[in-house]
Amino acid sequence: MARGLVERRLAACVTISALARSFYWWEGKVAEDEEFVLMIKTKQELYSRVEKRIRELHPYDLPEIIAVPLVKGYKKYLDWIGREVQS
Repeated sequence: MARGLVERRLAACVTISALARSFYWWEGKVAEDEEFVLMIKTKQELYSRVEKRIRELHPYDLPEIIAVPLVKGYKKYLDWIGREVQS
């Protein structure tokens, strides 16, 4: 998934976290799973395309897909993201 998002230029970079353990409510009971968190660096206008691609590839019925606001960032890094993803 990470490589595919970058290869399709939907993301400039995808960082995969170390293995994490999640506990959550699912179908009326507490579930537990091992997961990886992906930080996908892209532009806001590509969100819907990124979400669609994740939903196509993700094995979960309800994957956690959230966007967090970027308050500030190193301008050269943000410019790099803008150059590396689709317009």
